Amino acid sequence: MSVGAMYPGTFDPVTNGHLNLVRRAAKLFDLVVVAVAASPNKTPMFTLEERIYMARVALADTPNITVDGYTGLTVDYVRQHGLRVIIRGLRAVSDFEFEFQLATMNRHLQPEVESVFLTPAEEYTFVSSTFVREIGILGGDIAPFVPDVVAAALARKRADEAICAKEFSLRQSEEGLRQLTARLIHAQAEERRRIAR
Repeated sequence: MSVGAMYPGTFDPVTNGHLNLVRRAAKLFDLVVVAVAASPNKTPMFTLEERIYMARVALADTPNITVDGYTGLTVDYVRQHGLRVIIRGLRAVSDFEFEFQLATMNRHLQPEVESVFLTPAEEYTFVSSTFVREIGILGGDIAPFVPDVVAAALARKRADEAICAKEFSLRQSEEGLRQLTARLIHAQAEERRRIAR
């Protein structure tokens, strides 16, 4: 009997910790679907399409792993795609309480679906997408924590943000110059009126 599993997450962006966990899961299950959640409430840095692309590129070497995007309830995706397991990662004890509640709710919604918890390799227990985004945007070295495709994408985001910041600064400078010029013109006009009296 073939057993398929879903590894859901926002993956904003996918990290080496995620890759480590999903590749290990691929040894346990016949099929693992990395399901990238749209997560509009989280306002992700990368679009859903960008996150799917990065995960696909990073996992292209593992034949029994596929990558897909989704919206809605995770348990609905599992049911609709004939999967039987939801894989969740636990980096620290602090993750357990939330994950336990989530697994219990998922079991309530879809009793035939099981949750399986995996921990990342020790070298990735501190790696999170949030840390990676912050370090990358601030110009730090994220290469040890992410696949090359993610490092390149974050470098592009950083460059785009730098260009936007320069353009904003330039616009602010231009606006400031316009305001200063207007004040000077107004002051000159006032001075002329004063002298004319």
